[in-house]
Amino acid sequence: MVIFFLRDSNFSTTDSSSLGTTSATPRSPDGLSRTGHTAVAVCLGFILVAGILNNALTLLVFAKFRCLWTPINLILLNISLSDVLVCVFGTPFSFAASLCGRWLIGELGCKWYGFANSLFGIVSLVSLSVLSYERYNTVLHSSQVDVSDFRKAWLCVGGTWLYSLLWTLPPFLGWSSYGPEGPGTTCSVQWHLRSPTSMSYVLCLFVFCLILPLLLMVYSYGRILVAIRRVGKVNLLAAQRREQHILLMVVSMVSCYMLCWMPYGVMALMATFGRAGLVSPTASVVPSILAKFSTVINPIIYVFFNNQFYRCFVAFIKCSDEPPFGRELNPNLHCPLLCKVCIK
Repeated sequence: MVIFFLRDSNFSTTDSSSLGTTSATPRSPDGLSRTGHTAVAVCLGFILVAGILNNALTLLVFAKFRCLWTPINLILLNISLSDVLVCVFGTPFSFAASLCGRWLIGELGCKWYGFANSLFGIVSLVSLSVLSYERYNTVLHSSQVDVSDFRKAWLCVGGTWLYSLLWTLPPFLGWSSYGPEGPGTTCSVQWHLRSPTSMSYVLCLFVFCLILPLLLMVYSYGRILVAIRRVGKVNLLAAQRREQHILLMVVSMVSCYMLCWMPYGVMALMATFGRAGLVSPTASVVPSILAKFSTVINPIIYVFFNNQFYRCFVAFIKCSDEPPFGRELNPNLHCPLLCKVCIK
């Protein structure tokens, strides 16, 4: 396997033309074997199909049932939209590159891929934290929250995109840059560059686009759990059921967030601030795949924990025009059981 470097553009790709001429699967010091590229392609193919299917179903259910068109559900819709955009405008290129063992669409395509994946990924991450904060407000300040205020919801959605652009445009302006990542079949921010500007950018990206959203999620869902436990002193049985549901939701959401994104963030920091060669291209593959896997798991975790959406989804599968709302489910609320919980 031969690695080509274009010095002026800092672009690299992998020539795998000789890989098909032998039954052996040699691995270069800086790349993957043919078998390794195939394994990555299989993973990316699954993520591509499952990510598009899950998020497309989510968008179709939202489009079909008007009762889901609530302000807080717009944030869920924004998460699904950003995830499906990753699957459409990003994953197919890395999937094809892994099949061929080399990057296929040149330097400009590499920069586009790095920018698009970063943009849509940060939108999804920030939206998850905004969603947790809005749930916190709905539960603990239900008397002060206007559940029909679409203006605030649209501001939140627009804010996630502006915030993401704020952090993904600088590499085009000289604050770090986009380029090949790992074995040369994906592109991202150039973690390995050791210039002060690149190192400061990576550190800021880690703090403001990964750690801060995580802290906001932990704070918001933690306060919700505390609220449920306080109410439990009044209505023990009902509160215990709510607490179990919320605890499962919190553990699932925070765990999936950390599982999908924290390895990638830590890998980026190690590549930037560790010794040269500490993170090999092969070692960077798994964190990259885990980050992309978030597009598959997000619709399951963040949407199907919503009782209202789940019932609409069942009605959609059954080709029914009306979801079976029960007395415990108010179609005008995002979280019908929790919205009744208020700390006096």
